[in-house]
Formats: sequence, structure tokens, C-alpha cells
Amino acid sequence: MNNTVKIERAIKDITQQDLATAVGVSRQTINSIEAGGYVPSTVLALKIARYFGKPAEAIFILEDGD
Repeated sequence: MNNTVKIERAIKDITQQDLATAVGVSRQTINSIEAGGYVPSTVLALKIARYFGKPAEAIFILEDGD
């Protein structure tokens, strides 16, 4: 699964810590999501999408084989 979390953060000019605090996870979790090493739960993906005011599908993109 790909994601645009880092791009969305840059648009809003916020840090990983800012986003982590807003959605209730650690900064390391946001870092892992951005790096593609961690696929967030449905609830976390929805929280992140809500924070950015976008549908989850606009931020988290399924790839072939997912």
C-alpha cells in the first residue's frame, strides 16, 4: 500500500509529531507509515484522512497484490 501522508503533511506544514499527537499515536508510527513499513489499522487510516479532510482512498492507495 502506498500513501501520501508525507505530502499531505508538507501541504499543511506540520511535523510528524503534530500529526501523531492529533491522531493519538507516536511519531515513530507516523514515520513507519510514511516509509511504507507499517500499514495502519482502518481506524487510524480514517483518523488520518479526517485530519487532512480527505477520503481515506485519497491518502492510502492499494497496489496490485495488496
